[in-house]
Amino acid sequence: MKYQLLTLIFSVMVFSSGAVNAQQNESSKELFSYENHIVDGDTLNYRMLLPKDFDESKTYPLVLMLHGAGERGNDNKKQLAHGSKLFLNETIRDSFPAIVIFPQCPRNDYWSKLEADRSTKPITFKYKYNEAPTTAMALVMDLMDEMVAKSYIKTDQIYAMGLSMGGMGTFEIIYRKSEMFAAAIPICGGGDPTSVTEYAKTIPLWILHGAKDDVVDPKLSLNMTSAIISAGGFPKLTLYDFANHNSWDPAFAEPELLTWLFSKIK
Repeated sequence: MKYQLLTLIFSVMVFSSGAVNAQQNESSKELFSYENHIVDGDTLNYRMLLPKDFDESKTYPLVLMLHGAGERGNDNKKQLAHGSKLFLNETIRDSFPAIVIFPQCPRNDYWSKLEADRSTKPITFKYKYNEAPTTAMALVMDLMDEMVAKSYIKTDQIYAMGLSMGGMGTFEIIYRKSEMFAAAIPICGGGDPTSVTEYAKTIPLWILHGAKDDVVDPKLSLNMTSAIISAGGFPKLTLYDFANHNSWDPAFAEPELLTWLFSKIK
């Protein structure tokens, strides 16, 4: 009876601790302000994290973080599901004061211009960079132009990151805005290998993917890596032998991820 009581007390403590931590995580996400960017009647919702003691008279790096397909919508919340915890880490905020933007792609849109055949596993993608960008991507590019024009942005430290659909968006936006970015981190994404000549020699990339990924084929990242090397670039590649599609989990746990990113200056 005493053992059962102790077990019950321990279980309640663990549950309570988990609930408190979840509550704290949600509360800390409120440090990201609620914003929107409107162009010709089209709206892009986004969340923005400012550095501690933000001062407009100073200058800061700017990080764009593109979410995956599962976080699309219009609640301006779901896009913080993956990656926001990394930027809310106190040590990270103290070590790398930066402005971080998490836009949210609408449910019926996509970051990258492509056709997806979901009858195959992994999904088959056909990229169409020769066409105009999607509405969501066009809005992100316009927002980035607006942000970069602000006096408190370090224009030589503009970075792009993304996972899954956002990893594809990362490859595409550095193609479409190759003059803007100092470095990029596409996670479990893919892109058009013929596009890399626009940035292979000028934008350092850390490409990460799970070898067991049965949603977005890891060979898509390998193809982009190979194309960048062939075009004269020197990308960093991490392939997790144990990871399926959620390779963003080990990616965000990489101790040198942001140290590497913020070390890159145009």
